[in-house]
Amino acid sequence: MASGSWLAACSLALILAVATSQESFCQAPNGQDGHPGVPGLNGRPGQKGDMGEPGPSGRSVGLRGPKGDPGEPGVPGIPGNQGYRGPDGPAGPPGEPGDRGPKGQVGNVMHQARAAFSASRQTPESNGNVVVFDHIITNQDNGYSGHRGVFTCKDPGYYYFSFQVVSSGNLCLSLVHRDTKVATFCDDNSDSLPQVNSGGSVLKLAAGDTVRLESEPGAGNIHDGTEADSVFSGFLLFPSSI
Repeated sequence: MASGSWLAACSLALILAVATSQESFCQAPNGQDGHPGVPGLNGRPGQKGDMGEPGPSGRSVGLRGPKGDPGEPGVPGIPGNQGYRGPDGPAGPPGEPGDRGPKGQVGNVMHQARAAFSASRQTPESNGNVVVFDHIITNQDNGYSGHRGVFTCKDPGYYYFSFQVVSSGNLCLSLVHRDTKVATFCDDNSDSLPQVNSGGSVLKLAAGDTVRLESEPGAGNIHDGTEADSVFSGFLLFPSSI
């Protein structure tokens, strides 16, 4: 036990002596670095980092190149729906006259309309202001009514009507087409002697049109004697389409 304590005391004294001797000497400069050691092994991959903020957009600084050549035409598309009809354009100039057509065949007169009538006054019945010519002289196709004094058109076309009426005083007569007066003829007979009032006109008639002769109210001085006849006549000049 005593020998162990002595050994420890001797070791402590030796350490203190070495330390004291080192403090009394100057320290030498550091030596040069040694050669690099052998690289170590790669470490394990680290964890994925967080996504960073988007960077600023770049600017195009290049010059614009020349225009390229046209490409090949594409495949035609499906036709679209038909559009609305546009407004009519202005009429074009008249075309040149066509060639003269061949000569037509000769018409058959027997197949053409031949309306005609003529009637005189003898003992007519009264029909208001209508001047009735009751005695039928000619009545082709029976277009004139001797009872009513009215002609009714069956074949459309242009007709000529005329009258010669004997008066014994002042007399005004009107040719009436479809209830419209188309011509009025007046005769002043202050001597009250029999004299003739006459007139006529060409009218275009459609099927169903009527024509009659009327006298003015209060001036119906028509002479009905047997020494002279009053006559109303009409006939078709030529037919028309309407």
